[in-house]
Amino acid sequence: MKTRILGKDLEVSAIGLGCMGMSHAYGQPSDKKEFQNVISHAIDDGYTFFDTAETYGNTLDPHHNETILGEVLKPYRNKVVIATKFGIHFDESSKEVNKPLIVDTRPETIRKSVEGSLKRLQIDHIDLYYQHRNDPKRPIEEVAEVMQQLIDEGKITHWGLSEVDKDVIERAHAICPVTAIQNRYSMMARWYEKLFPTLEKLNIGFVAFSPLANGFLSGIYHGVSGFDKLTDYRSVMPQFTEEAYRQNADLLKLLDDMAHEKGATKAQISLAWMLAKKDWIVPIPGSRNLERLKENASAADIELSEEELRAIDMALDSMKMSAVYGGVKTK
Repeated sequence: MKTRILGKDLEVSAIGLGCMGMSHAYGQPSDKKEFQNVISHAIDDGYTFFDTAETYGNTLDPHHNETILGEVLKPYRNKVVIATKFGIHFDESSKEVNKPLIVDTRPETIRKSVEGSLKRLQIDHIDLYYQHRNDPKRPIEEVAEVMQQLIDEGKITHWGLSEVDKDVIERAHAICPVTAIQNRYSMMARWYEKLFPTLEKLNIGFVAFSPLANGFLSGIYHGVSGFDKLTDYRSVMPQFTEEAYRQNADLLKLLDDMAHEKGATKAQISLAWMLAKKDWIVPIPGSRNLERLKENASAADIELSEEELRAIDMALDSMKMSAVYGGVKTK
């Protein structure tokens, strides 16, 4: 697979693998055997960039994702870039499927988190360490100072921010250079495009999570009925309702037409569109399906011309769409 550079010097596969869904929010968690199978095939398909977080787990095993990912990636450590995150935990008292987040980025919490992640991932440094959500109770400058300390100590080599705006990015970067932000981005969720000039100016990469609008843009799902109401966030996402499919008919047709023209799939066109926007954007779709892994990886080989990109953007700008899931609430 082709590679891209995030920030100054972090080289990653043009498409990364979001590992959250194997432990959290997308049905029952994978066991070690399934995890091993997915990761080994991802390596074979050219993925070198793997994204996790200390909170990707469940009530029985809150750190499930990091723990198993650490085991299965250990033989490949010198070939991969591992990104993880700190700063949130879930409100386990909530009865909601997607439980609210509690943010905590006190220096002592960050210190405890980084040591826990290093141990679970079985590595001596984290390649990219994100603040999972901005903490309104803590100045971002304080967090950035801790990140600089962790870089100086060799515990992390790069750091980033997730779900942030221009002000937070600029203030953080002034204290300790930011390598990447990780924000929600897809054809249905374009509100962070306003950050592109800032990211370009500061040489900060954009890691796009939910690049297929939680799988909707693949066109393979038809309503919420197939999703587990207890373990799958998609069961309550607005883009998967019957009405949403009617509202998004033009979008799906746009993808279908372009896919036929390019000999590709809807998902591949969605990812290729994103890759064509900027050479420092790296989408991280997640999947346990081995064919889907290969399909997503192959999107890096699909090229869209500037004219095709402009045509898609113009169509998206004028198109009516349903609401799209915007993330978990923060307490």
